[in-house]
Amino acid sequence: MTRVVRFHQHGGPEVLRIEDAELPPPGPGEVQIRVKALGLNRADALLRAGSYIETPKLPSGLGLEAAGVIEAIGDGVKEFAPGDGVSVIPPQSMIRWSAYGELVTYPAGLVVKNPPSLDWQTAAAVWMQYLTAYGALIDIAKLGSGDAIVITAASSSVGLAAIQIANSVGATAIAVTRTSAKRQALLNAGAAEVVALAEEDLAARLNEIAGPEGVRVVFDAVGGPIFEPLTAAMSRGGILIEYGGLSREPTPFPLSAVLAKTLTLRGYLVHEITGNPAKLEAAKAFILEGLEVGTLKPIIDRTFAFDQIVEAHRYLESNEQFGKIVVTI
Repeated sequence: MTRVVRFHQHGGPEVLRIEDAELPPPGPGEVQIRVKALGLNRADALLRAGSYIETPKLPSGLGLEAAGVIEAIGDGVKEFAPGDGVSVIPPQSMIRWSAYGELVTYPAGLVVKNPPSLDWQTAAAVWMQYLTAYGALIDIAKLGSGDAIVITAASSSVGLAAIQIANSVGATAIAVTRTSAKRQALLNAGAAEVVALAEEDLAARLNEIAGPEGVRVVFDAVGGPIFEPLTAAMSRGGILIEYGGLSREPTPFPLSAVLAKTLTLRGYLVHEITGNPAKLEAAKAFILEGLEVGTLKPIIDRTFAFDQIVEAHRYLESNEQFGKIVVTI
C-alpha cells in the first residue's frame, strides 16, 4: 500500500484526501518513483475545482510534477536504474499520470535524471514552469537579444521562469504584477522594469518603457481588460501569447491594434512542447544547460509537508506566493 491524494468531488482544497492505495508494479516502458517532493501548479487546483481542460472520473488523483528516486523499472527500460534521482515531465493527462503520491508510475519518456546540483525540492520545481516559458518565448516567439517582452503574472513560477529565460537570451523583461508589493523582489529576480496594474496606467507605462518601437512579445496569463493596453504598446508584427486567462472579466478583441500593427494573438498550451518529441528534447537541452550554468534557478516560495496538502492548496489559491510551492514527502 502507498499513500496518494485523491478527491471524490469537485470543490475547494478541503475535498483533497490522503488515502491508501494499491499500486501495481511498472509495466513495459514504465518506471516507478519513490517521491521525495511535489511541485504544485494552478492546473492542479483547476482540476480539483472542475474547471480544467480535462474532466476526471471521480475519485481522481492529480498533480503534474514530482521528483524522487527510481524504485523499480519495467521491461524495456534501459536508460534508468533503481536508485537514480529523477524528476517528471508534466504529462499530457494528470488524470492518467497523477503525481500526488508517495509512489508513482510514469512512462520512462516523461522522466529526466536530475542534475547533481539540484536538491529534491528544486528538482520538483523545474519542468512545468520552464517548459511553459520556453515553449512560448523560444519555440514560438523566437525571443532573442534586443527584444523587449512583457510578462504578466510575473511573480508566478512561470512568470519568474520567463524572466530568467528572457535574460538568458539577452532580451529585456518587463514584469507586470498586481501591486508594487513585489516590485523589488521582481527586480531582484531579473526584471528590467516592473509595472503595478492597480497603481499605474499600463499602456502609458509600457509606452514610456518601450518607446515608439513598442514591445515585440507579450507573454500573458491574465486576459481580460488588459488586452487593449497590452496590444497598444506592441510593435508592428508583434506577437501576444496567451496561456492563462486568470481574469474573470471578458477579454475584448483589440481589433484596431491588431489590424494597424498586423499583430499575432496566439493561444498556447505547454502540451505543444511535451507532446512533440523533437521539441521536448530541444526544450530539455535548453533547460538543463541553463540549470547547469546558473542562468535558470527555480525560486521556491514555500514548502509544505505531504500531510499539509490541503493547506498547500489553500496557499496556492491565495495569489500571495512568489515562485513555486513545493510539498515534501
